[in-house]
Amino acid sequence: MNETENKSEIWKLTIIGALAGAANGFFGAGGGLFLVPLFTKWLKIEQKRAFAMSVAVVFPLSIVSLVVYFFKGNIQFMPILPILCGGFAGGIIAGRIFGKIPAIWLRRAFGALIIWGGVRALFLL
Repeated sequence: MNETENKSEIWKLTIIGALAGAANGFFGAGGGLFLVPLFTKWLKIEQKRAFAMSVAVVFPLSIVSLVVYFFKGNIQFMPILPILCGGFAGGIIAGRIFGKIPAIWLRRAFGALIIWGGVRALFLL
């Protein structure tokens, strides 16, 4: 890769990170909404690798958002402990079966989740 291509790649990655960070900051998550499609279409990364990389990026972004929300007084830890326990278990289970699920089904599930969230947001369900 020459220097121009390298700079172009760095700018693409920076823009993708900024979009993911903004989504995470505004909505409390959602960076994957930008990351997965941009990883696969713009950077030509294979679908399953894009999902895995999205998790690796969203985790630190979520920590940044957590710190900001915490110092603004918007977080109560006791009510979220059961959610964290369930999320921890769900993450382990999903991570273990991730490799066994065809990419097409992951893409469809991701699309369905985005549509479901969009419908809920539009109609305040």
